[in-house]
Amino acid sequence: MRTLIALIAIVASVAISQTTYQLPFASTGNTIELAVANSTSIPLAGVKVEATEFPSWLKFVATQQRIALLKAQQEIPTTFTFSVDKTAPVQKAQTLKFVISAPSGEKWVKEITVAVSAPEKFEVFQNYPNPFNPSTTISYQLTANSKVNLKIFNMLGQEVEALVDGDRLAGYQQEVWNATRYSSGVYIYSLVATDEHGSQQIARKRMLLLK
Repeated sequence: MRTLIALIAIVASVAISQTTYQLPFASTGNTIELAVANSTSIPLAGVKVEATEFPSWLKFVATQQRIALLKAQQEIPTTFTFSVDKTAPVQKAQTLKFVISAPSGEKWVKEITVAVSAPEKFEVFQNYPNPFNPSTTISYQLTANSKVNLKIFNMLGQEVEALVDGDRLAGYQQEVWNATRYSSGVYIYSLVATDEHGSQQIARKRMLLLK
């Protein structure tokens, strides 16, 4: 019986256990290298390696690689290049499945487990769209699970709305402000994030409502 052996390596990641690899947050140019070895004395032609199960936030350049000829006792690497979308959940284990198949119909499966690391820096992004009418999205990223306080102020420094006052997970977050009942003008959004150790991060930005 023919036997293929699949060995796995992930570049730009750190193995956090024997079976889990840590992927950098919102990163590009990452690679998964699957080394396919023919341990028999019979050459194999037309071997296909395909990523078949993976989350939507993991973006492969190509999900399929082909090996024209795999000689007896030969090992050939196949490389899958991918990026990690900023919407990926942080520190949540996810299993990826690769299927290695031969023209004869034989199939072998290799599974690996990955998790995405938290962002390295706290950041609040410019709202979008801006100018806006009547709603806009405020995006930000957290380096740790935090209590988030997001308030909207007018140019007189008066608070007009407390948009968020609650817990948010580390990673990329979005909040929508519907300003239907407010008049045109410049507003300021202020975000305070307090992590479980009491460390605070603060950011403020302006936005323009045009009706």
